[in-house]
Amino acid sequence: MKPVKLIVGIIARNPDMLEQGVKLLEQTFGPVELKSPVIPWDFSNYYQEELGKDLLRSWVAHQGVFEPDRLISYKKTAIALEGQLKDALGRRQVNLDPGILSLHNLILATTKDYSHRIYLGDGIYAEVTLIYQKGGFQPLAWTYPDYRTAICLEFLRACRNRLLEEEALRRRTEIT
Repeated sequence: MKPVKLIVGIIARNPDMLEQGVKLLEQTFGPVELKSPVIPWDFSNYYQEELGKDLLRSWVAHQGVFEPDRLISYKKTAIALEGQLKDALGRRQVNLDPGILSLHNLILATTKDYSHRIYLGDGIYAEVTLIYQKGGFQPLAWTYPDYRTAICLEFLRACRNRLLEEEALRRRTEIT
């Protein structure tokens, strides 16, 4: 099993909640090594009732490599972290969506079933969101609009390059 990068997509009410989400992620999964620019999340009103209007979107990648077979655990942990940041009315203030990035694709974890998702167990599904071919990440029919943006695709390209560097370092270490 080849290691992957742990990527987390973050949608938050405001910059403070975005930063609090990143801090909790770092306390749990280790340091963030790559961070995307923050963009407005105005792709739909799906989160508006719970999180509010004028939402912010960012992505982070954690330092090092992770085991792909732990995707259920990553999602369950993210759900628990969201719970730590609920407001006084019990509403989420941040949405944390973990995924695993390999050299070939980005797979997101979700609790929502749909025709193109595979049930992993414990209420968690996996979705291949992007595939890497022809020198870049390519969206699929169901890829969310924010994962199609140049900001996201550039961030994921940088994460993939970092994974390639880590793989090359691992190979050199094995040889010596």
